[in-house]
This record gives sequence, C-alpha cells and structure tokens, in this order.
Amino acid sequence: MTARAPRNRTLTLTSRDRLYRANLLTLHSPAMLPDVLNKTIYQEFFSACAFLPNAFADLLVLDPPYNLTKQFGATAFKAMSNEAYEALLDSWLSALERLLKPNASIYVCGDWRSASAIQRALERRFMVRNRLTWEREKGRGAKQNWKNCAEDIWFATVSDNYTFNINAVKLRRRVLAPYRRHGAPKDWMESDEGNFRDTHPSNIWTDISVPFWSMPENTRHPTQKPEKLLAKLILASSNEHDVVLDPFLGSGTTSVVAKKLGRRFVGIDIDEQHCLLAEKRLALAETDKSIQGFSDGVFWERNSLGAQKKSRRLSRQRMSIK
Repeated sequence: MTARAPRNRTLTLTSRDRLYRANLLTLHSPAMLPDVLNKTIYQEFFSACAFLPNAFADLLVLDPPYNLTKQFGATAFKAMSNEAYEALLDSWLSALERLLKPNASIYVCGDWRSASAIQRALERRFMVRNRLTWEREKGRGAKQNWKNCAEDIWFATVSDNYTFNINAVKLRRRVLAPYRRHGAPKDWMESDEGNFRDTHPSNIWTDISVPFWSMPENTRHPTQKPEKLLAKLILASSNEHDVVLDPFLGSGTTSVVAKKLGRRFVGIDIDEQHCLLAEKRLALAETDKSIQGFSDGVFWERNSLGAQKKSRRLSRQRMSIK
C-alpha cells in the first residue's frame, strides 16, 4: 500500500471499525419513532421506508444517485432517459411523502441534466420554493464544452407553514469598500483581521469547499457532500431537536452535521461500508463539533480562515469567562 502524505487526513475504515456493525439497524416490521431515532439503517430504500412511522421527519435531505453511470462502493447506478429518471424520482418521493410532517421542508440534490425532472417530480407533491446553485470549485475541464463546476439543490415544502431561520445562515463577507456614516462603520464590523459584513444568504453559494484529502471530514465516498453545505440546509430549515431524514446517506454527512447542530436524525443506506463509515464519523462527532467554514454562529467566505480562527479563539474566551 502506498504511504499517505503526512497531511492526508482522509477518514478510512480499519478492521477495528467492524465494531460499528452493532450500531446498524435493519427493519423487518413497522417501527416506532424511538426505535429509529439517531440510527443508521443499513437497508434498501423502499424496504426501509415501508417500516418507518408516519409523519416523523421535520426535514428531508434527498441526495440520490444523479442520472449518471457511476459506481458507489458495492452498488452502481446506470444513466437512463430523463423521463425514466423523473419516474424514479417520483417513486422515491411517493415513498417519502408519508414520512414527512405537515410543516416539513425538502431539499433534493441534482445536477443540470436532471433539473427539469426534479422540478416536475417535486411539483406533483410539494410546493417548490427555490433552486440553490452551489459552486464546486473542483471539476474536469472540457475542450468542447463549459467546465461543469456547479450543482443544484431544490428547496420545497409540504405546505405554506414551514421553518426558515434566516438569521442562522448569514454569510460573513469581506468589505472591500467600507462605507461610514458620521465616522462609524455602516452595516459592517472592523477587526484586526479585516472588515466584514454579515449578509443574507442568496440562492448562489460560492463559499463551499468540496472535501479533499487534508480535511478531517474527507472520505473516499465518490460524491460526498461538504459538512458546511449540509449545515446551511439544516440550520435554515430545522430547529434544535427536530428530526432530519436522509434516505441516501452515503458516508453520513447529513447525520453527522445534524448531530453536531443538536438535531436528531435517521439515515438510510444500502452499502454496509458506507454505513460503517457514517457510524465512525458519528462517534468522532461526540468530541468534535466543529464544521469547517462555520464559526461563531456565522458562515465564512472561502479563504477567510485567519478571521475564522480568531473568532473561534474569542468564542472560547467568552465561554471560559462564563
């Protein structure tokens, strides 16, 4: 085996991590909510959904296989026509609709190829509110096309009664041309690290870093979502102790971030290795609640780590004074 670079912090499974198998749940009969809360369910999607209780989820994060031919560990997905993919999406949403509370919110991840299919499938059952686009700063170049470095997240709700915590998801941006009124900063803050303003979030996100080898959250899952991205969705559309459901859990990011932010969770995945990886990350989250890019109650622009570190120090100092 090739030796890892000294700063490579990619999380992998070892033989000792087999102990996490005892944490995994497989359902064989209808379950009560306490039976599945804060659990990783190792099971096929439809089989697991059939045994879950009615109307228990406050927030659904749906990150299914995109309509691409791709290998996901022990399972594979094969690209199909847009019409067939839309029908598949509809079958997933049909199984999930029963599990959602009347005031629940839904986020569905996808790429440009499946945008129309996702919108149509959502509109059949829910109220579509917005489409978020987040920049993936990685991406392969193309000689006869534009480089694909963005993905979408569709935002929908079950009804007009839903949670949206705008103040929990503000973005702290650098102020390059600070404006003063009577000599004092107007709508921005001065600090030793620079000038910053807390801004309302838009539906274009350029502050997300895709996990890479030197980040402690990084795994070998081929389509892992960043913790910072999930933190925005969870903080905006749920409250503490709410239940977050992710039926295509992958390496566990949704459950891990829900735990770090004081929510309860239910995660489902068909791949045992991914379920074990999720459980390992959940165990690590017992002692490490940090989320890269989120500190002191705000999200930070990419490459503003210096100010972020200072904010963490000040936050720890305030806690020690209390």
